[in-house]
Amino acid sequence: MNFPIAELTGALVGSYAQHGGINRLEGANLPSKGAVEEITRDLLRLLFPGFFEDRVVESSELKADTAILIDSLAGRLEDQIYKAVRCFECSETSKRDPRRAAHELTTEFLRSLPGVRALLSTDIEAAFTGDPAAQSREEIIVAYPGIEAVAVHRMAHELYRRDVPLVPRIMAEWAHSRSGMDIHPGAQIGSHFFVDHCTGAVIGETCVIGHHVKLYQGVGLVARSLAAGQALRGQKRHPTLEDHVTIYANATIVGGDTIIGTGSTIGANVFLMHSIPAQSLVLLDDVRVRVMNKRERAEGVVDFQI
Repeated sequence: MNFPIAELTGALVGSYAQHGGINRLEGANLPSKGAVEEITRDLLRLLFPGFFEDRVVESSELKADTAILIDSLAGRLEDQIYKAVRCFECSETSKRDPRRAAHELTTEFLRSLPGVRALLSTDIEAAFTGDPAAQSREEIIVAYPGIEAVAVHRMAHELYRRDVPLVPRIMAEWAHSRSGMDIHPGAQIGSHFFVDHCTGAVIGETCVIGHHVKLYQGVGLVARSLAAGQALRGQKRHPTLEDHVTIYANATIVGGDTIIGTGSTIGANVFLMHSIPAQSLVLLDDVRVRVMNKRERAEGVVDFQI
């Protein structure tokens, strides 16, 4: 039996016209998700030579290999930035010819990579000194998903702050899918940043995070309310963490006016909606843990509490 191809095609194409959700046509496509993901992988190869490929890195060939990879990346990244700039009006890039803007932005971004590596070296050091399970700095680079997510974030942030649309968000979501940690590319993060375990951590667009900050899994740095939707665009919606702050697992810090003072510690599962001064310790109060004998509990006999 034959399928009703013409009927099925007509219905689906009609839904494209009615509901949208189709990429821009006639040569004005958005950046390619697959291409940006491949570029991000290659950028990690530039940041950490030898850690994201099987081939042995020879010191005598390092400079030549780096030049070849930069040359390959530059053209591909410029093409994706060009698509993004052409499709979106941005405060800075829209003032320039899209192709020239893409070339200049790509060059500026690639020039920022030594500085990104310098920051990442502090993140790796924070992870090594802060985690007694870490056996070496090399283990942290190759096996800690949080370091990979932060590395991608620091690159995506360089593009974000240059007003490049969409590309940094694709990079961030690729890292999110691999690590389980969601860092918006707009978040400003200082040196020596470490997210232990990292899974489930969320860091919003307008977060400002100081130096020597340590988070644990499931920490949320989130907005108070998004009910106003697009009217909130550009406003400070997410918390500020000053230097030497530690936040334990599954704590949630809410609101753009919320400032966590220098040297403070937030305990696990805390939900905080207001600022706290420096050197504060914030814990849940009046929490009881019940320990019961299974057999006696089944018989309705309450055992003991802590």
